Amino acid sequence: MMAFSSVIEPLRAANSLTDRACYRWTTVGLSHDEVAASNGVVIHPTESVEEASLADRIVVCSGGDADYLVADQAVRWIRKCLRHGASLGAVADASFFLARAGFLDGHACTLHWTSQSAFAENFPQIDLRRDIYVIDRKRFTSAGGIGCLDMMLDMITRDVGSEVAAGVAEWFVHSPLRSSVDRRMMPLRLRTGIQHPLVLSAIAIMEDEVEERLLMTDLADRLAVSADRLERHFRAEVGMPPGQYYRQLRLRRAKDLLAHSRLPVREIALACGFSNMSSFVRAFRQQHGCSPSGARRR
Repeated sequence: MMAFSSVIEPLRAANSLTDRACYRWTTVGLSHDEVAASNGVVIHPTESVEEASLADRIVVCSGGDADYLVADQAVRWIRKCLRHGASLGAVADASFFLARAGFLDGHACTLHWTSQSAFAENFPQIDLRRDIYVIDRKRFTSAGGIGCLDMMLDMITRDVGSEVAAGVAEWFVHSPLRSSVDRRMMPLRLRTGIQHPLVLSAIAIMEDEVEERLLMTDLADRLAVSADRLERHFRAEVGMPPGQYYRQLRLRRAKDLLAHSRLPVREIALACGFSNMSSFVRAFRQQHGCSPSGARRR
């Protein structure tokens, strides 16, 4: 619901600020039946995909089950719009749905951080970026939540100018992100609570190098600092050395893959940098209090 509102509300504000209909929108469902969000709020689709007219832009909004969602009628309508030049976007986990239909082939994208590991394993050919949003030609995707507002502000800037976009941001008492670096680091800051730029940069590299078992000395070299300095800042920020943090990150990634993918446990172990299955099970149990198989059953 946050992502859904963060797409529509900036458009409404842009219309109000310019005193003209810069944007029109409609909600399209698989049918006319109401759709209940997880918070209980009910949306009544204006149109069904069987009767929906052509759209200039389509935004697919989905919750955490997008990796299992099948909606052939929606895919046919989207393809029809694309043939007529439409742009296509996704918020939250809906990138899973678009990728499975082939709509993201040849494009960069993002999605909610809890599903990024499973997405990367399922669609290794797609350029997944860990930004808060990505606009790549006629595809636009966001990690969801309030990050959709930043994406919409970017699109409003492109459509009607920065002055209107700034007015929309002020309308919602929001400070928009200003660079691609912000779009990458902001999710890390929100997830970790870490502010130190060196530690954040190190974690960003760690997240990209889960499978390869990055050595901490190599990490320090890539950051152009000594290993001692890197460890000192890690201990000050997170209370542990970088190697321990990296191990915990890999095990959290494993838990996400167990929850959001159908990969066998052995493949998940390899994808998270564990070549020995018994050591993976032991480490997973130590961190999460259950076996990998037990975590998947939950």
